[in-house]
This record gives sequence, structure tokens and C-alpha cells, in this order.
Amino acid sequence: MQLIIGGDLVPTQSNIDLFSNGDVNTLLGEELLSLWNAADMQILNLEVPLTDKEDPIAKCGPNLIAPTSTMKGIKVLNPTLFTLANNHILDQGIQGLKSTEDILNSHDISFIGAGDNLNEANKPYVFQRDGLKIGVYACAEHEFTIATENTPGANPFDPLESLDHIVTLKTECDYVIVLFHGGKEHYRYPSPYLQKICRKMAEKGADLVICQHSHCIGCYEKYNGSTLVYGQGNFLFDDSDSEFWQTSLLIKVNIHDTFQIDYIPIVKAMNGVRLADNKMAEDILAAFHQRSCEILESGFIEKQYRQFAADNYLSYVSQFAAFGKWLSRIDRRLLNGMLAKRKYNKRQSLAIQNFIACEAHRELVLAGLQGDKFPMS
Repeated sequence: MQLIIGGDLVPTQSNIDLFSNGDVNTLLGEELLSLWNAADMQILNLEVPLTDKEDPIAKCGPNLIAPTSTMKGIKVLNPTLFTLANNHILDQGIQGLKSTEDILNSHDISFIGAGDNLNEANKPYVFQRDGLKIGVYACAEHEFTIATENTPGANPFDPLESLDHIVTLKTECDYVIVLFHGGKEHYRYPSPYLQKICRKMAEKGADLVICQHSHCIGCYEKYNGSTLVYGQGNFLFDDSDSEFWQTSLLIKVNIHDTFQIDYIPIVKAMNGVRLADNKMAEDILAAFHQRSCEILESGFIEKQYRQFAADNYLSYVSQFAAFGKWLSRIDRRLLNGMLAKRKYNKRQSLAIQNFIACEAHRELVLAGLQGDKFPMS
């Protein structure tokens, strides 16, 4: 049995016509399309609602949308399974999610990771062939698209529930794959907490854990007999010229007597993607393996993450201080954060730290912010 797993799929303005015309040869190229179609099972993260009605929810960050006409190209890709557990699937409200579910169902394409409520969203997918059962479980970090017990959305990672879901799935299947929409965008290493989560998933029965949120290739580690991939990059999402978005990985799983994983580099090409040529593939994989060796060094992940936090701290403080985009940029780039650093004294900084770190305070603050006491203008 051979499975192939890609990252984020989002039709964008640059290639909507190609999707709508079903022109996947132009989008992927003959060589990549042939490799894609050779697998027994193809899995992707559909990170956009498919709907013809704009109904954006209140959130920070972009509200993605793709017309239902793009389903023609998506169908030609012949996906076996989509995960909808991500931070954009509810971008156009409940109607956007319903539209997506309806059109996938009408084309006989399975999906997991989202549903009418939490109970529906956390259901896994089981693929059975030649006497083997492969279970796939999908969950996402908490942003603006998470399901609750009574409302639709994506399946959240919940350490009190999700790990039990993995344990249960492992009792029913020979192998378990977890697709976790988590991690920091444009960061090629795991945070200490992300590593802890993924390792715990491995201990609970996951044979492969793939983090799919970072929009860049990260690194991997072998742990407890499992493989943990901290970032595979996009599959086809033409929304940025950032260096992080130029390369990504397909993850091919070959199952015979063993569970073998291969990494296949792909590169952004205009408004589509292509297999990387031999030289570029070697370079991509060399950097991938180097980072994977680095995280094995004692203290490396913690040190690297402290530096990353120091580099990004001011952007968060500027948001807390309500500086606005331009004042925030002027402060960070010209004043070295002087305004943000003076905004809060030591006592106020410690209070903010406590409100975020302490579970009781954080829960109360979130409940208040999710109420209707603050304007959305």
C-alpha cells in the first residue's frame, strides 16, 4: 500500500481559472501528477472554504474563500481524503463550511477534521486494503474556526481528549497517522511545547505525526518508533513570494512489512507546483536533514525558540498596546521597540504574563473576549 500526503491546498486568484477548467497538468506538471496518481491513497489539507457566498467571520488574519467552480480541478486531483481541521475552514461562516462539506460529499470525496459539532469533527478516517487498516486523525490549534459541543467547526487539539482519540484509533488500526494543524508560521523548528505534544501523540499510538500549519519545510525526528514531521510546507497555495513558500515536501508512506517514509521535494512554479529537479531536491533534503540533526542536540530547541521569541516579541506587545500597523512598524524598525518597551512597567508586564500563563486567568480572559463586550470595528 502506498499513501501520499501533501500540505495546504488553496485555489487563489492566480490559478482559479486553471482549477475551474480542471487544468491540473498546468498546475502540477506531468511528472508530479504521474507520481501523485500512482499512490493508492492521496491526502491533502483543504485550507479554504469552497463557497460562492462571501460571509466572513470576525477574526484576525485573512478570510480565505474559493468559488465552488474550483471543485472541477480539485476533483481531477483525485484526492482520497481531505482534512478540514485548520484555521481557515470557517472563514466564511457556517454556510462556507456547509457549502464545502456538501460539494465534497456530492463528489464522493471523504473528509475529516470538521463537522456540525465537536463529536462530528473529531471522528477519524479508516482506510482498509489487503487486510491492513490505516487510521487518520486530524486536529488543529485553537484559532477562530474551532467546533464546540453545539456549533460547527474544526476539531481542536485538546490534550484531555485528542490523545484518547489516538489511543482508541490505534486499537482499531494497524497504523495511525495524525495530521496536526499546529506550529508557528515561517518557523522551521518545533517549539518545546509542540515537540512535547507530538511526542505524546507518538507514545499514545501515532506512527506518523505531520504538522501542517507553518507554510514551510521544517525538520523531523524519530521518537518511540514513530516519525514526527515538524512542518512540510504547502502543497499548492500561491499566496506569497516569501522564501518559505517556495519549497515543500510530499510525504510518501510505503506499507508492506514495514512502515517506510520517503520525502519528495516540490517547488513553487509560477502559479503551480512542480517536482524539484535533482540538484534542488538534494539541497532541500540536505537542509531538512541538517535541521533534523540539530534538534537532537541537547538544549537546541529551547535555545532556538528563545531567540525566535526575542525576535518576534515586539510584534505581540504592539498588538497588546493597540499601536496599529504603521506605528508598530515605525517602533520596531526605526525605534528598536522603544515605544512598546515603555508602554508597560514591570508590574504590568508581570500581570500580562500571569493572565496568559495561568490557566484560570487565561480561561476567564478568553471567555470575556469571546463575549459581546468589545467592539469589532
